[in-house]
Amino acid sequence: DSGVSFLYPETWKIERDEIEDGWLVTVQSPATSFMMVCVRHDRPTPEKLAEAALDDLRDSYPELEAEPGATNLAGRLARGYDVRFFLFDLTNTCWLRTFRTPSATVLVLWQVNDLEMETHEPVLRAIGTSLQVQ
Repeated sequence: DSGVSFLYPETWKIERDEIEDGWLVTVQSPATSFMMVCVRHDRPTPEKLAEAALDDLRDSYPELEAEPGATNLAGRLARGYDVRFFLFDLTNTCWLRTFRTPSATVLVLWQVNDLEMETHEPVLRAIGTSLQVQ
């Protein structure tokens, strides 16, 4: 949709939701790891969208640790945060990245806990690498 596409394993579940000014897609592993792609047609600045996503995470996990990060996604430099927090005695790692296209601002977030890191992080990174935006 909106020229956004990516590949994901057939054993993972995909769900699409309409949101105000755009849509989001979540790809869920058979365990707890997931990736979310959110497209906002109102085009907030990538910095503002990254900050809002980080604030949402902070609301749920006040003790989280975050540091700036950048990744190449869909041929663009996507900036955001590398985030770590504890949930059910597990360390969760979350990467959130944002970038802007001529028609939208895109937020990509992927999350994995330390028990799934070895098996699911490479898959999440591969999904991110396959991301294309027309």
